[in-house]
Amino acid sequence: MGRSVRAVPLAAAAALLCAGAAPARAQLPLSPFDQSHDHLVLQGVGPVDPRLAARLARYTGAREASFLDWLPDGSMLISTRFADVAQIHRVAAPLGMREQLTYYSEPVSVAAAPAIGSMGFAFLKNDEGDENAQVYYYRFAQHDARELTHGKARHGALVWSHDGKQLAFFGTERNGDTDDIYVADIAAGTAPRLVAAAQQGSWSPLDWSLDGQKLLLLQSVSAVESHLYLADVATGTLAPIDSSGGKASEGKVAIRSARFAPDGRGIYLVSDAMGEFAQLCYLDLVTHQSREVTGGIPWDVDEFDVTADGRYLAYVVNEDGRSRLTVLDNLRKLELSPAGLPEGVISSVRFDHAGRRLAVSAESPQSPRDVYVFDIEHDTLERWTQSEPGPIDPAAFVNPQRVQYPTWDHGASGRRTISAYVYRPSSPGRHPVLIYFHGGPAAQYRPHFDPFIQFVVNELGYAVVAPNIRGSSGYGKTFLALDNGMLREDAVKDVGSLLVWIGLQPDLDQGHVVVMGTAYGGYLALAALADYNDRLRGAIDIGGITDFIALLQDAPADRRDLLRAEYGDERDPDVREFLRRISPLDKSQWIRKPLLVVQGLDDTRVPAAESAQLVASLRARGDDVWSLAAQDEGDGFGKKTDRDAYEWVVAAFLQRLKP
Repeated sequence: MGRSVRAVPLAAAAALLCAGAAPARAQLPLSPFDQSHDHLVLQGVGPVDPRLAARLARYTGAREASFLDWLPDGSMLISTRFADVAQIHRVAAPLGMREQLTYYSEPVSVAAAPAIGSMGFAFLKNDEGDENAQVYYYRFAQHDARELTHGKARHGALVWSHDGKQLAFFGTERNGDTDDIYVADIAAGTAPRLVAAAQQGSWSPLDWSLDGQKLLLLQSVSAVESHLYLADVATGTLAPIDSSGGKASEGKVAIRSARFAPDGRGIYLVSDAMGEFAQLCYLDLVTHQSREVTGGIPWDVDEFDVTADGRYLAYVVNEDGRSRLTVLDNLRKLELSPAGLPEGVISSVRFDHAGRRLAVSAESPQSPRDVYVFDIEHDTLERWTQSEPGPIDPAAFVNPQRVQYPTWDHGASGRRTISAYVYRPSSPGRHPVLIYFHGGPAAQYRPHFDPFIQFVVNELGYAVVAPNIRGSSGYGKTFLALDNGMLREDAVKDVGSLLVWIGLQPDLDQGHVVVMGTAYGGYLALAALADYNDRLRGAIDIGGITDFIALLQDAPADRRDLLRAEYGDERDPDVREFLRRISPLDKSQWIRKPLLVVQGLDDTRVPAAESAQLVASLRARGDDVWSLAAQDEGDGFGKKTDRDAYEWVVAAFLQRLKP
């Protein structure tokens, strides 16, 4: 059974997911689907309380804003949503007017601007949710954008040269699989030129040398292995960089990010070469020696930036999910910590071109993501955007508690523990529980702004528990590797330990627990429903992995290498048998509780055929399965109307399973 997903054509996935489905409007006469949603098809969704949709709508109106880049004139590019999808806007002053620049039916949330000149900026855009982003160049003078790449190839990692004339990025034009490195001469208007043909792994440009002759490239082989190279832009010659800095490192090394240092002879990089956690280091390319900038911090450095003159260096540390921002003044030997940022997640750290202002995106469970600017010389923090949380008092949003629960095995220092964030309703009594699994698996649940979780807690009365089970990032490279290959089921055992912990909490109802996850998290939800069927009320699977063998065999070549490093090589007979046995499709006979399956039909990471076959198998047996299939959506629903529909169906499913 686990090998048969590949026999289901992707074109037939929608038919399988939606076979026998009544039109949404006829099935849900009092739902938001009174409107025409021809590309959304539901099956099995039960009766709807119209008051539920009205309560949810108060939460889904929330907006957020993300910093993208500084423009040479001191204004900035942000991504925010005014209508159905996020688009690029320009903001010229703190809390200034948002000038919309792009107008597409697909979301636009990645852009990069050159450091000098004022001609325009580059951005990425998908076509109908296909996840194959194309590169565009927006011209301010003409108020339009021209496409630099074409077709179905995938692109990303936009990096401008220091003179603002050339743009580097990766693309898969050559063979549809590997991430080759391209350079577009924007000033000349010529077609992008292939600079370096990729080999094993996934490749991306990180930075240009000051003279524009070299590119710093990152080769990612897996979540625990990556390498740096210098590419000659004229010849394409690749030279490997020894990132160990002359210090011995056991095992493989993962590099998060890197860029040329302002002194012209070294690079800054974030690497776990020196220990369990990723630290910021300076590597001298002449002496091949390195020094740690953030040595001794028992957490990962997420990202960093440095000013053109080298005086200021900013970095963000991920402390068990919450971010801490530090700005180093290298001239005065001071550490600065901007006060007033939301206590949650900080991202998109970038100095302006003068090197005196630092922009970040910041959010918390109680405040939407917004853009803040730290004026270093005046030691002031200014808010540049103020997004609306919807018609909800932010004081009603729940701030989660970080807990640790014991798992079933031991580590080097005794009983292993798992970190989790718990959102508890304010009402008294024992509450039903929704366990939410993040994707990845080499990712991490972090306390960000999530209006839907707040709705589930405040309106449906669920406690939400979001664990970072083994294999999650953020807790050291040993912990990251604990679920690799044939250790995969150890992660599912962590779910069993969490169920034991829930049973010991006086305010949590162990008899009413639902599991939910996206992509890899969807696999965990399905695996938990099969293994702990008698202890769960149901599961919600959003594009989850149902067949590991099909996932590996059908993946693009560059992504297949990454997946095999994580899940195992399906070409090995023993590994193949193991992957077949643990795949939810092969364990579907143990899935006996209500299940909701949500799938974007253009998902290129976990093809829709996997969800289609699981749904068809369970329905043929007469099981209780709800499904929602969406055309023009991929991994995650990017359009607000589609996401509203998805969240509304999840809300209805959760309400049905309440005690």
